Amino acid sequence: MELKLDLTREYGIVLEGGGAKGAYQIGAWKALREAGIRIKGIAGASVGSLNGALICMDDLEKAEGIWKNIEYSRVMDVSDETIKALKRKDFKALNMQEILNSGVQFIKDGGFDVTPLKNLIAEVVGDESRIRESDRELFAVTYSVSEHRELAVDVRKGEEGSVKDMLLASAYFMAFKNEKLGGKRYRDGGGLNNVPLGVLLDKGYEDIIVIRIYGWGFDSEKVTKIPEGVNVYHIAPRQDLGGILEFDKKQSRKNMTLGYYDAKRFLYGLAGRIYYIDAPGSEPYYFDKMMSELELLKIYVEEDLDQETRESLNGYRMFTETLFPRMAEEFKLKEDWNYRDLYIAILEDLAKRLKINRFQIYTVDRLIGKIMMKLHSLDSRIPL
Repeated sequence: MELKLDLTREYGIVLEGGGAKGAYQIGAWKALREAGIRIKGIAGASVGSLNGALICMDDLEKAEGIWKNIEYSRVMDVSDETIKALKRKDFKALNMQEILNSGVQFIKDGGFDVTPLKNLIAEVVGDESRIRESDRELFAVTYSVSEHRELAVDVRKGEEGSVKDMLLASAYFMAFKNEKLGGKRYRDGGGLNNVPLGVLLDKGYEDIIVIRIYGWGFDSEKVTKIPEGVNVYHIAPRQDLGGILEFDKKQSRKNMTLGYYDAKRFLYGLAGRIYYIDAPGSEPYYFDKMMSELELLKIYVEEDLDQETRESLNGYRMFTETLFPRMAEEFKLKEDWNYRDLYIAILEDLAKRLKINRFQIYTVDRLIGKIMMKLHSLDSRIPL
């Protein structure tokens, strides 16, 4: 596989806010780190600021440990068992009096107790000198309620002892009881600037990787003008990452894995919408492969072409004039699709039907091999 980025250049990382979806960013960072991408600085909103602190310290082990073991109670003052029972709709397992008391306390306090989040941030940061002395810049966006303005805080250069407060200020979701930090009140930075690309542009960054998680807040990237000569790249999920408050370790681990492989797709130009396929070669190569592997197309001939159509067309015409255009439409390929696009879509569709593990990087031949083995083991019948 050929890396698509220049390793001699330094890159800025933009981390979108999105609560529990943030595990995806750590998976993506792991792939960037393995590839040797040089990170100059990070700008983050909300959970993006917390992940940014971990990247600033280059502490992947801690980042993975936190996200692999995340629970609701580590972020909010709630019972994990109560949340799980609510998700299962197991109302018999609920202590209704306890829930009622918690609701009354929530209203009385004006939000959830912020102590669990404070403790989590303290765990993330540890010794703040690791951030202050880092070679990587770290900017956290927040909204100062006291000053009625958005701030992009240079976390490394704040007052001594302010690192944890500034990260909390960036992640101060509206559901939390709002307490003063350093004599001022703040709110979640994602509300007004959830994709702080402009922060790094203002600092003169020319190569920027934006890691999207599509969280709650204003998608500021949509109104950000990219200067000439600046390269902006994206790593983004193609499937739902769950809710912003879904602090569930199983979902979190899935999101980390997805982020890792999506970043691999970006770094190495891998093909596929669902799978991750190393597919070099030109369109004629894939057309020839398709026409020499007609066994793979049997299922589509039976599904898409009636008996009369099959009998009226001979040889390759049945495929090139009728079947392939129909398949391209079914797979929702772009209007200017080519035979490489179609071939990859066929492989993905067959692999999905056959429940082949998607979280691997496949060569075309290796994925075909997996498909053929499955087909033969199932007596050539594909489960629909």
